[in-house]
Amino acid sequence: MKVKFWGCRGSIPASYSASQTRTKIKQVLQAALDADLKRSEDIDNFLDGLPFNLRGAYGSNTSCVEIIGGDEVIICDAGSGLRDLGKAMVMMGPNMPKVYHILISHMHWDHIQGFPFFIPAYMQGVIINIWGCHSNIRETFILQQQEPTFPVRLEDMGSQINFHTMDVNENYQIAGMDISIWEQPHPGISYGFRFDHDGQSVVYSTDAEHTDELHKEDYPFLDFIRNADVLVFDAQFNLADHVYIKQNWGHSSNLVGIELAVRAGVKKLFLFHSDHMFGDEDLEKFLNDSLRYLEIYDDKSQLELNIAYDGLLVDLD
Repeated sequence: MKVKFWGCRGSIPASYSASQTRTKIKQVLQAALDADLKRSEDIDNFLDGLPFNLRGAYGSNTSCVEIIGGDEVIICDAGSGLRDLGKAMVMMGPNMPKVYHILISHMHWDHIQGFPFFIPAYMQGVIINIWGCHSNIRETFILQQQEPTFPVRLEDMGSQINFHTMDVNENYQIAGMDISIWEQPHPGISYGFRFDHDGQSVVYSTDAEHTDELHKEDYPFLDFIRNADVLVFDAQFNLADHVYIKQNWGHSSNLVGIELAVRAGVKKLFLFHSDHMFGDEDLEKFLNDSLRYLEIYDDKSQLELNIAYDGLLVDLD
């Protein structure tokens, strides 16, 4: 199995300004003043040694994650990252997949807003199956593309679009993946998905607020993520913001994600749904603070911890 991140921001896409770009370029050039950069490989080695916030970017798209390894394309959420995923599919030319399964965690706009810009949805012969536990998914997707807010109606997109209502108490097999579902506390209710395939497992759990119940030894969510190879976890807030300002907003913190992942024996934790107010430097600090907390919480833990970013490909093998 592989996991490809196409959108990792929360609430709204995060813009990137000219002044932010200039600041980053200046910081890189300052770091390069004492470097002996004479060949192309010298530049590559220099860039590889920079912190990620200078040599890369965490991205701007809202939630969209591809689960790779099944018989057909499986996608978690249809945020603005779905546009880039669709472009990548079309670039495959005649090898472009014709069947897509999109699992929707919930109906908030940042998790569906990319669908009107998903190019394969406009192509004859393409089949798109949209799955989710909410009974109003079809109506919500139709409403999103009605006048006056969008010029193309859902029924005019060209592809065959099917909607499937899931039961949180049932397990499913979709495109060769075994899928189980978890109901999550969030305004309007959100659902997490666990994918098991060939002895590997990925859990996609965004837009969930874990309360004081999480400290119980038998907290049920622990079994849902138990021994997962990858956990994609909503960590939009730091602990202080969550406790003192943003309780009941429906999101969790980096520290909660770390504690749950360690307790459940998760192998790789990716903090997700990053705050749209955070720039790359803010997120780099957020990651470093998280790594320090992991060491304090359990200095013997083998948990691999990172922040998800647009374009990141994780290979479980």
